[in-house]
Amino acid sequence: MKLHYILLITLFTITACSSIEGEKKYPTGLERDGLDGNDIYSEKEGIFGTDGINILGGDDDNQSTDVITVNSYLWRASLDTVSFMPLASVDPFGGVILTDWYSDADKPNERYKLNVFVIGSQLRSDAIRVSAFQQKQSRGKWKDVKIGASVATKIEDAILTRARQIRIGQASE
Repeated sequence: MKLHYILLITLFTITACSSIEGEKKYPTGLERDGLDGNDIYSEKEGIFGTDGINILGGDDDNQSTDVITVNSYLWRASLDTVSFMPLASVDPFGGVILTDWYSDADKPNERYKLNVFVIGSQLRSDAIRVSAFQQKQSRGKWKDVKIGASVATKIEDAILTRARQIRIGQASE
């Protein structure tokens, strides 16, 4: 009998919590770029638009929910570039790729992690941001090591180069 009361109280508690307003959603896509529904792309080519990914394939250019403002070339190039690392989280709608820690077999006491953000709809250098992290093992514990900004810049350059290769490859088909 007590179990029924406990379950009933738990059910009411959970139901009551659902009406509490959660924290604000992190802005992604159109919201992050400061665009409204009228700024959507005018041309569409199947599932991939000319500048972004059209996930619904609709013809209505005023629908703000049918287009992801992440550049498809940069997105695919980012995945290609970091494909050797284990992925912790991938969000194509927000343009976020988070890798897990990666250690090279030649240097087992060092590990690296990347956060890649595709933040624009055009194939430009300011539409990609990479954060790189490094740790070294000392006495069995991993310690953060300051990594130069040039490492992230080199990875961004590699992603941009790969994105251009993908775009040129599609144009020649």
